[in-house]
Amino acid sequence: MIDMIEKEDPVISEEEAAQYDRQIRLWGLDAQKRLRGSRVLLAGLGGLGAEVAKNLILAGVKGLTLLDHEQVTEESCRAQFLVPVTAQGQNRAQASLERGQNLNPMVKVHADQDRVEDKPDDFFLQFDAVCLTGCSRDLMVRIDQLCSKHNIKVFCGDVYGYYGYMFCNLGKEHSYVEEKPKMVKPTGNSSDGPEAKKAKIDPNETTMVKKMASFCTLKEALEVDWTTEKAKAGMKRTPVDYFMLHVLLTFRTDKGRDPDPLAFPEDSRLLRKIREDVLETLAVSADLLNDDFISYCFSEMSPVCAVVGGVLGQEVVKALSQRDAPHRNFFFFDGRKGNGVVDYFGPN
Repeated sequence: MIDMIEKEDPVISEEEAAQYDRQIRLWGLDAQKRLRGSRVLLAGLGGLGAEVAKNLILAGVKGLTLLDHEQVTEESCRAQFLVPVTAQGQNRAQASLERGQNLNPMVKVHADQDRVEDKPDDFFLQFDAVCLTGCSRDLMVRIDQLCSKHNIKVFCGDVYGYYGYMFCNLGKEHSYVEEKPKMVKPTGNSSDGPEAKKAKIDPNETTMVKKMASFCTLKEALEVDWTTEKAKAGMKRTPVDYFMLHVLLTFRTDKGRDPDPLAFPEDSRLLRKIREDVLETLAVSADLLNDDFISYCFSEMSPVCAVVGGVLGQEVVKALSQRDAPHRNFFFFDGRKGNGVVDYFGPN
């Protein structure tokens, strides 16, 4: 499904060709054209949002709207490199605009100081991709369902201390191309033996293969029935980060914020209680997620923002350019272990 991006057929100028020369060599002119014709909404300009904004601006999308109603705080300045240290008290989106725009003058960067919750449905329909950070579960589910009906790609992500995640919904039928080594037909005759008749891979030549992937909504991904035999059988291979995400999203819903280092004792007790309730509601073992994570899920860690923001930005670029296989549909990063995992949750 090439949809509206190809219909616009954006033209790459000589100046843009020079600016994006390395990227064009990497993923091709057609992919860069699709990227150049794309408008993206990024909600939430915390540490993770700043990383995603930087990656999308440098990649060369047509336009990026920064949506955030929050003010710059001392903590913002630690995790967010787009806001100057002198901008405390200012709106985060507006304070991020100048440095963001300076990264690439060819991208139209716009700051919007409204609350994402107050935006009407029509607002989201002007974009080719919507990326949500720092949003509540209910809000993400609502926007995801809306965008799914209009073939708009949706990405969600957050960083909680040493932990981070990314989710994407690219629709029921996401088409993309993948570069594969070319198979060379055998040239030998029948007397050369069976090995000569087999097709071989030519390392010096590649071919583009068209593929398709199907995605589910965020609501479906978060409402897996863990009481089924199939789900129970796969439990050992399921990353505990998925259940941790449920706990942290529930905390955000209950408190209207994320765990706060200044309220560590109180928030730690609440996280422990929410963990017990969430695991019981999901009908999974209480031993599945131990207490260790509680001490490490406060604030945004800049290195974790860099890793998760790099992956999230990369996935947006891949989806819009329709180049290379996307992550389907969750990516979890554990900064304590220094590793990440991609896994699919939702209906088969």
